[in-house]
Amino acid sequence: MILIGIGANLSTPGLGTPRNACEVALRELEKQGIAIERRSRWYRSEPVPVSDQPWYINGVALLQTPLPPDELLQRLHGIENSLGRVRKVRNEARVIDLDLLSYDGLVSQPGACPILPHPRLLERAFVVLPLVEVAPEWRHPVTGKSGKDLISGLPAGQVTELDG
Repeated sequence: MILIGIGANLSTPGLGTPRNACEVALRELEKQGIAIERRSRWYRSEPVPVSDQPWYINGVALLQTPLPPDELLQRLHGIENSLGRVRKVRNEARVIDLDLLSYDGLVSQPGACPILPHPRLLERAFVVLPLVEVAPEWRHPVTGKSGKDLISGLPAGQVTELDG
């Protein structure tokens, strides 16, 4: 089971709203032969860590691809770049963000790239809620926790709600 997180919080003239940027990113994946088997609804969330940035639109997609994890991550970064993502500062506002969350239960060795499962997945409601929606049977490959356990273990105070 291959899961990615999708998010954005900046509008641009070329992409429009953050939600539209997320939709465009999904279409770009399909154009590259990466099948989207399922996807969550879109969620609105305040920035983590809390800041004066605009709120994010987030979702999760379940993919099917023969690409190994490192090549898939390269494709995700390529799509981000093509849509105008510029990386300057950690946790900055962005036009698009594509994260490889989990790849067939693989667990990376220290220092590996990509890091699997995503190291901050367990801490973020805007990832866990849509992930459980799209893959309710998924279990964290390190902790073994179910989606229900992941939701109950989220840090308090994160505002995440369905978008529309």
